[in-house]
Amino acid sequence: MSDTTHNIASVLTESLPYIQKFQGKTIVIKYGGNAMVDEKLKSSFARDIVLMKSVGMNPIVVHGGGPQIGKTLEKIGKQSEFVGGMRVTDSETMDVVEMVLGGLVNKEIVNLIHQHGGHSIGLTGKDGSLISAKKLQHNIAPTSEIIDLGHVGEVDKIDTSVIELLLKGDFIPVIAPIGVGEDGFSYNINADLVAGSIAEALNAEKLILLTNTSGLLDGKGELLTGLDAKMVDSLITDGTIHGGMLPKIGCALSAVKSGVKSTHIIDGRVPHAVLLEIFTDNGVGTLITCNE
Repeated sequence: MSDTTHNIASVLTESLPYIQKFQGKTIVIKYGGNAMVDEKLKSSFARDIVLMKSVGMNPIVVHGGGPQIGKTLEKIGKQSEFVGGMRVTDSETMDVVEMVLGGLVNKEIVNLIHQHGGHSIGLTGKDGSLISAKKLQHNIAPTSEIIDLGHVGEVDKIDTSVIELLLKGDFIPVIAPIGVGEDGFSYNINADLVAGSIAEALNAEKLILLTNTSGLLDGKGELLTGLDAKMVDSLITDGTIHGGMLPKIGCALSAVKSGVKSTHIIDGRVPHAVLLEIFTDNGVGTLITCNE
């Protein structure tokens, strides 16, 4: 027997307990970063999602699309403006966001899933009143000045009815992070926050956040994993977790403290990262649980 054949058999054997454990469980995956722009990674991600569904899991994809929005705005001669890492979104920009996220990006993911034999339906948070949003009030430290970001929102409420209907129909939901407010306006919402809120509302087994890093790193650049909420809080206090990782960690913590069994921050630049994290003993990223 060749080494390759032996390795395949070992991988399948290692994955069996995980397949059995997570059969019928809901897993919410936030899809973004390099995994969304590299053609090979896009295809491998779609294949992974179809495989998860095929072995009895219920994957739900929530996607971003910042680079694609930026490119489209460039084409129409509109410059992107950011405050605190968030895109200032006037009415014209919001129209582009809806076109790109709810149309181009969403439908590309749906098509890729179909190409690999899956059955998927794309929607935005506006469909079925899935995401009720409210305008985000952004404060600039240390002055506490409130900056108007326009149509940038945060999750107010999640109505899971449409997702549950799709799951019962054996579909894979692919969700663009756009909500609607009581004022009737559309709002662009951070995809990590939407994924976390949906995972919490569904009491999901796992929340998986794809990033452009290998996960949460310590001061020496080493990967940290097997963390609980108290350990993460300590890492925030001592400054190990800082900058752009803070919102992602905040989302992960909120999820596990609200009933999601575990959150995973993984490297979307690694082919088949989702499968490696779910089906192998070592995984490929940072695992966070509550343990409180």
